[in-house]
Amino acid sequence: MSKPVIITCDSTADLSPELLAEYQIQTIPLTVVLGDKSYLDGRDFTTEFMYKCYHEQGLLPKTAAPSVQSFLDFFSTFTQTGYEIVHLDISAELSNSFNAARLAAEELEGVHVVDSRMLSTGIGLLAIEGAECRDRGMGAAEIAGHLEALREKVSVSFVLDTLEFMWKGGRCTGVTAFGANLLKIKPALEMRGGKLEIYKKYRGSMAAVYRQYITERLSGRAVRPAHVFLTESGEIAPETLRELTELIQSLSGCTRVHHTTAGATISSHCGPGCLGVLFLEE
Repeated sequence: MSKPVIITCDSTADLSPELLAEYQIQTIPLTVVLGDKSYLDGRDFTTEFMYKCYHEQGLLPKTAAPSVQSFLDFFSTFTQTGYEIVHLDISAELSNSFNAARLAAEELEGVHVVDSRMLSTGIGLLAIEGAECRDRGMGAAEIAGHLEALREKVSVSFVLDTLEFMWKGGRCTGVTAFGANLLKIKPALEMRGGKLEIYKKYRGSMAAVYRQYITERLSGRAVRPAHVFLTESGEIAPETLRELTELIQSLSGCTRVHHTTAGATISSHCGPGCLGVLFLEE
């Protein structure tokens, strides 16, 4: 008889507490370092607090993956009570989290670590799929293999309001950020080969850019309608978010669009006003 399965992921999956509870997904937080203090992403450090510190003090946090020992402690909580684990991490191209999880898994039985090759709710889409497979009775090894095969079907992209945070975080040059801001360019990025790359540049008001970006991402695509995410980094007007949710529903056929706010790890690089539509393709 196969063992029961737990689906886990790191905090960069950006799933809301409600979705984590609904799908019984467990998370391990990354560490957020701001000044001389350390916090746990999504536990005692929020995106709102991060923006407040930046606006008032000019401080941006640094993030660190969980240690091998932290993963060992986390996984052992479940393996010692009879569970097997399918764990998803942010792309190994972007963080050491996957490697640390893999090393920890080598010391335990029944822990299957999957490099999502994604970030944010791209990971969340795979975690929910894993939970649904678990609920259908699939075993851990089978779920892990299924999720690895499904990675190519995940569409992850975002449009940025500003490059300031990426510049401050060392993800682009000051010249690039200055030029984009001067020309009022709004870059759109997507995951390719485990990395986030600019694929288009928009101009105009953000409200118009959001609509154009979403329309282009969803039009003509065979979107799996069960789960589509509208993930944003904060400081977007509620009315704009409502209108964009309706647009996503009309274009995707998805009646339940998951609206989530990116955690501090993701938001510290993209800054406020960033928005993405993330989904699985048929």
